[in-house]
Amino acid sequence: MEFDLYFNPLNIDEIGLKKDESSVRLGNEILVYGSEESFPAIDSAEIAIIGVEEERNAYRNNGCKLAPNQVRKYLYNLFPLEKKVNIVDLGNLKLGATVEDTYTALADVLAELFRMRIIPIIIGGSQDITFANYRGYENIGQIINAFCIDSSIDIGLDAHKFNSKAYLTAILCREPNYLFNYTQVAYQQYFVDKETLGLMNKLYFECQRVGKIQENLDNVEPLVRNADMVTVDIGAVRQSDAPANANPSPHGLYGEQLCKIVRYAGMSDKCSSIGFYELNPLFDINGQTSHMVAHAIWYFIDGYIWRKHDYPYKEKESYKKFYVSIQNDSHTIVFYKSKKSERWWMEVPCTKDKMIKYERHYLIPCTYDDYQTALNDEIPDRWLMAYNKMTV
Repeated sequence: MEFDLYFNPLNIDEIGLKKDESSVRLGNEILVYGSEESFPAIDSAEIAIIGVEEERNAYRNNGCKLAPNQVRKYLYNLFPLEKKVNIVDLGNLKLGATVEDTYTALADVLAELFRMRIIPIIIGGSQDITFANYRGYENIGQIINAFCIDSSIDIGLDAHKFNSKAYLTAILCREPNYLFNYTQVAYQQYFVDKETLGLMNKLYFECQRVGKIQENLDNVEPLVRNADMVTVDIGAVRQSDAPANANPSPHGLYGEQLCKIVRYAGMSDKCSSIGFYELNPLFDINGQTSHMVAHAIWYFIDGYIWRKHDYPYKEKESYKKFYVSIQNDSHTIVFYKSKKSERWWMEVPCTKDKMIKYERHYLIPCTYDDYQTALNDEIPDRWLMAYNKMTV
């Protein structure tokens, strides 16, 4: 693929990278497609930054297209991480004549990056760009799990109405469908109607309120560890920490909580793309929100550095294996505990045909508490949801 045909180069002076000879900044270690440079070689890249200045389907948030370069101003001037990571910045995607053209172009680019095993970090733009991210996986025929951080569940009751607050409907209606599981955290109940929550339950999708996950943020780790695609709506962060949004809420995650969840995503062997959306610089205060998103991206990269490469379906001999019989042997749940990271997974039984089709999904991340629940002769909720989905 001729990537340079899809991107506009960056004006390095506009990004404001500080040339401080006495210290090295992250921006100095990133290969950037600048206006005075040729397109960078990406064969050895591990992570690719992509700006998408698309807002034509934004829901009452015009101005979010300005976010990519604003985030770069802060990201590039952070200090590098402990270990070297090969990062390229491909520039800003050339927008199509129509929004659909933009989606198609981005999906094509992402599909090629997935084939090359390069992780894209997408900076939007409005969150409907997640639809194009999903189509990138569709282009390579990969069944995926999606993980969303958002204060509302972006599903529309009208299948013909599409915007950044209804993009999930378009994903669910795609045929053939490559979305195996969808998990959302940090939703606020007064922003979600009962019909939507009922639909999520019928589809065996897990959704957790912001108050629930704040009780113990570590419980989010196995949820995000199961995800291939992560999408972040900055509106999930409370207005005091992230004012740069036209649809803000006084409640939500704190900025440091977002960074912790995103770091979990970076640590996941499964996660192969992440996007940050709905940041609107027109509403920002002293660059506060852009700075926070830059921090979140830094933490994602930091998580990536510390990946353990212990996804169990690859090397089961690196795990301790536990069998737990439940309810008079009506079910036997197999648990795996990594010897490298001490993280837990549990196996969901299914037919051989489905095991081949869902080879990346019948082993689901869990916690030690799930193991304890099974020892107490109770079926863990997460196992039951996956089991019901497998047997449909």
